[in-house]
Order: sequence, then C-alpha cells, then structure tokens
Amino acid sequence: MTSLSKLSADQAHDALYISVLDQIRARRAEFTQLRHVPLDVVERLQHIGVYRSFVPARFGGDEKTPAEFCRLIEDISAADASTGWVASFGVSATYLAALPSQTYAEIYGKDPNTVFAGAMFPPQKADKIDGGFKVKGRWPWCSGIMGASLVGAGIKVEGDDTPLPRVAVLPRNKVFVDETWNTIGLSATGSHDAVVEDVVIAPEWTFIRGGKPEMDDLIFKYPAMALAAQVLAVVALGAAREALDFLVKDAAERASITGAPNPGARPYVQSEFAKAQSILMGARAAFYDTIEAAWDQLRTTGDVSQDMKIRLRLVATKAARDGAEAARIAFVIGGSGVMETGHTLGRCMVDAACVAQHAFMGEGTWTAAGAGFFDQPTMPGYP
Repeated sequence: MTSLSKLSADQAHDALYISVLDQIRARRAEFTQLRHVPLDVVERLQHIGVYRSFVPARFGGDEKTPAEFCRLIEDISAADASTGWVASFGVSATYLAALPSQTYAEIYGKDPNTVFAGAMFPPQKADKIDGGFKVKGRWPWCSGIMGASLVGAGIKVEGDDTPLPRVAVLPRNKVFVDETWNTIGLSATGSHDAVVEDVVIAPEWTFIRGGKPEMDDLIFKYPAMALAAQVLAVVALGAAREALDFLVKDAAERASITGAPNPGARPYVQSEFAKAQSILMGARAAFYDTIEAAWDQLRTTGDVSQDMKIRLRLVATKAARDGAEAARIAFVIGGSGVMETGHTLGRCMVDAACVAQHAFMGEGTWTAAGAGFFDQPTMPGYP
C-alpha cells in the first residue's frame, strides 16, 4: 500500500512539474514585458520544490544533491532562461548555512520554501552601533528580488579580516527596489537595484559569503563558490537545449516558402546542427560527471579535494561558454525568420550569451583554473 501511495504521489508531482514548465514556456513573453518573473510563478516554483531543494529534511526540505538541483534548473531554463536564473537562487539555502544555526532554523523552520535574493557587490560600509550594524546603500544586480521575502546586501564592517563580503539579511519590506533592469538578455530576472536606508541588523543576521557553514550537513560541505557558479552556468545549457530542440521541431513542421528543401534536409544545417549538438553534449557530460564525482568524493571522504574544486569551477565556465556557442550556432542556421523580435532562437542565443558574461564564468576564470592546476595564486574566492 505504501508503494502504491508513493507511486501516486510521484505521478502527481511529475504532472505538476510538467504543468509548471508548460506555463512558464507559454508566458515567457509576458515575463519579458514585466522585466521580472511574477509572484504567482515564483509560488509555482515553490510548489515544485525549487527553494527547499537544499534545505535539510529536519526543516522540511528535500535535501537534493547538486546534480539533481542543476538538472531542475536546466529544465526550467529550457522553458525560460530568466525564470531558470531566478530559480537558481534556490541555492541560497546552502550559503545561508554560514548564518548562526539558530538564525537558519528561524528562517527555514518557519518556511522551507523561503525565497532569498542577494546583491553582494559592491559591499557598502556598515557602522557598528548598539544592536548590530547600520546598513545603508545601493546594490545593483539583485536578481529575483521581486519575488523574495528576504534580501541580502553586501557590507564592509571594520575589523573583518576576510576578502569575502559580509552579507546582511534583511526583510524584503525594509528594502526599496529601484527598477533599473532593462537588458537585451535575461530580461525577466528583475535584477534591479536594492536600496537600503539606515536599517539596523543584528549580528546574528549577517554572515560571511562563502564562509564556513555553522551546520555539518553534507550539502553544506560542498564547495559553496563552485555551486554558486554551477547553478548559474546550467542556465546556458537549458537555453541551448531549447534552441536545438526548437530547430528539430521546426524542421518537422514547416516547408520553405521559396521551395528549398526542408531545413532538416539541407547538408549545411545538418552539419552545423551536429556541431552544436556535440558541443552541448560535451559540456553537459563534463558538467554533470564532474559534479557527481565531487559529490561521491564528498560522501566517501567527507571533503572535496583542491583539484576537484578547480574542476568544478572549470566545468561551470565550460557549460556557460559552450551553451552560449551552441545557442549561437542554432541561431545562425535558423534562417532569416529568427531576426523577428521575440523569436525563440534569438532569445535563447542572447540569454545564453548573457549567462557567459557573468563574473563567475568570465574570461578570467579560464586563467584562474589554469593557475590553480599549477598551484599558482588565484583570485580571492577561487576556486
């Protein structure tokens, strides 16, 4: 009876999951116009477990592995890259583990589906006063803030001896959102400016971004900065996958208006499509194989080696860059119609390219990975 009940529950979850992805895909033009993912869609992401993915079971979470979460974000990103980007911040439950354990329990014990959005840079000076730190400033790039209930802001506190930023966690109602986000790609992430005016935050509601977790759950021992890069990079894999799937579907459904052969029958399309598919397949294989190998290493030894940490960062860079290239090839072979505003191939190409622009996967991360393999100095926070 238990097995039948579980099967029924799994089927219901799968049906909900597919339904949510279909709704996202159908509404992505609406999201672009709004410049953010609307709250009702964020609530659907909560329903399918995005924000509780890494929350420990004792707080009502699902305790997913990094690979499981990345596959979830890839699926959402195929439906809409901006929504995938916003959903990726379900990873926040891991780096918030650097908060005092009582604070973490207060957040996720009340609601394992809590939505957090953060804007870390540039860190703003926060004065020490009675009761904590006075936080004031403006932080750009606060992706997902329109659907968040908690917001993180990077601060500088006199006496901190770490190159990593301290983050103050504030209630969303203490933060003013200046709707500055207006971009050609990832246009619905709502990555607006967060503005705070003299809000006092207790020390226990701050943490060092990338600092040592206060709890010893296995997921909190996985390299935090690598995971932060991976959940963003996989958005490009989802966008590229959508672009290539579109080409196959489109070729099956249409004939040329000029009488030329069906796109799928054209040798140059076949050749370029195969190149793009192989780029994507290689990036996905390296990405997931490395993540799963690191997770196995962590489960077996209780730690992840330095070499593996570098590889985790490297496959994130590769995923973002190769996803962008596969989506670009798909656009090129899509024909003249892809120039139309809002076309799937144009949107996928630009969204994937914007993922690759992120500092976590930027050009300098190739150099950092190479330096790391040779035991040479790397930038702060890398790997």
